[in-house]
Amino acid sequence: MTTDMQLKELIIEKAWSDPAFKEQLITDAKTAIQQAFNINIPAHIELVAVEETPSRFQLVIPMNPAHALKSDDESTVYAQW
Repeated sequence: MTTDMQLKELIIEKAWSDPAFKEQLITDAKTAIQQAFNINIPAHIELVAVEETPSRFQLVIPMNPAHALKSDDESTVYAQW
């Protein structure tokens, strides 16, 4: 499992067990992650957290790897956080 997958698991587990963290994660994800995990996400990175419900699901389409190779340094930062 990659480090970013492990971090995502930790964030989800904390959101499930800590309602205040989950609320902050949904309203201000960068601040929530910085305070809980001491990870600073650069200003040029947009981070959105949403919660699925029984009637609302999210489908995330990852960045196309072919486009990531052609991209500038922002794609590298995205992959590292």
